[in-house]
Amino acid sequence: MQALTNERGIGSTNGHTWKQQRRFGLMTLRNLGLGKRGLESRIQEEAQCLVESLAAKNGEPVNPSDLIVHAVANVISAVVFGHRFSIEDPTFQEMVRCNGCIVTNLGTAWGRIYDAFPWLMRFVPGPHQSSFAAMAYLTAFIKKEIKLHELNGPNEQPQDLIEYYLAQIAKTKHEPDNTFDEANMIQTVIDLFIAGTETTATSLQWALLYMVAFPEIQKKVQEELDTVLDGSQLAYYEDKKRLPFTNAVIHEVQRYGNIASVGMLRSCIRKVTVNGYQLEKNTMVLPNLDSVLHDQHQWETPYKFNPNHFLDKNGNFCTSEAFLPFSAGHRVCLGEQLARFELLIFFTTLLRRFNIELPEGITEVNTKYVFKMTLQPHPYEICAVPR
Repeated sequence: MQALTNERGIGSTNGHTWKQQRRFGLMTLRNLGLGKRGLESRIQEEAQCLVESLAAKNGEPVNPSDLIVHAVANVISAVVFGHRFSIEDPTFQEMVRCNGCIVTNLGTAWGRIYDAFPWLMRFVPGPHQSSFAAMAYLTAFIKKEIKLHELNGPNEQPQDLIEYYLAQIAKTKHEPDNTFDEANMIQTVIDLFIAGTETTATSLQWALLYMVAFPEIQKKVQEELDTVLDGSQLAYYEDKKRLPFTNAVIHEVQRYGNIASVGMLRSCIRKVTVNGYQLEKNTMVLPNLDSVLHDQHQWETPYKFNPNHFLDKNGNFCTSEAFLPFSAGHRVCLGEQLARFELLIFFTTLLRRFNIELPEGITEVNTKYVFKMTLQPHPYEICAVPR
């Protein structure tokens, strides 16, 4: 990751650079409407586009992966670029492919060999080199987007992350310790595009897979949606307060799916002792999120899909301090709130419109994972049958 990012942006930086870039990222997401109706309407728009794409399949078997990835990628595209893309756009398709390439290669044996021998593997041919090519493509595309923004000139009120970043560069150019430059801007956009697409899209893929694996749970979700939303085709994030079972199912998807099982890399800022083990300064640490998401002391049935983990005896939604799919601490997931909005709106919109069923002749559902940078489901097909 350090080689791919040149230690720029948010995800792979530390110290002063990380503090400035993360603070800027959080501020910009808030300014762009995170938690407000502006961004929520963008998510609803993409959810409707996804529904239309699935409806066009007329209930025939389809692998929903690409459709979900494109829909989620368009949400973060609106945030960073200020516009969405047609899913037929070859440039957009290549961006999504590059995103998947980087995520996949980080979890392969080639990626792990690179981690062991970076001084050698940087020059050795192999599949791992495609990650650097993918990063170069994303960098070139973002440079073009930056040039377009510069040609159009600044808006009085910036409309996307690139506009905010250009304004920040101009504002801080005379500050001696500032880290706002084009290289950090490009990597910050890539960080947000990759992370903002991968984790939410993978969670939604698991959600649909679990709905065909546990049809009785799907039916109960739909009954709650029909009762509470009462004819409304649009779901809002605030509706989650009135949808305790649906909310519990989404949380259980994240717990049981466990997509970021070892979280993101951390680094000790000083020598520290943890449970008797001494860790030197700069030791890299992987937080084992799997250990809490499947802790038998925290969950009644840790290795079973059970939405009741998030419901009290009266059927009200409740959560646990062991629910840490977004990690915790200073480096908790930057896009946690955006992901929560997307998961609720996409999931409820899909289940309002379709019964998610297995293709004819398929009787077993494979809920085991494929290890990439995240834990992903094996490729599968569903039938989205209009209700």
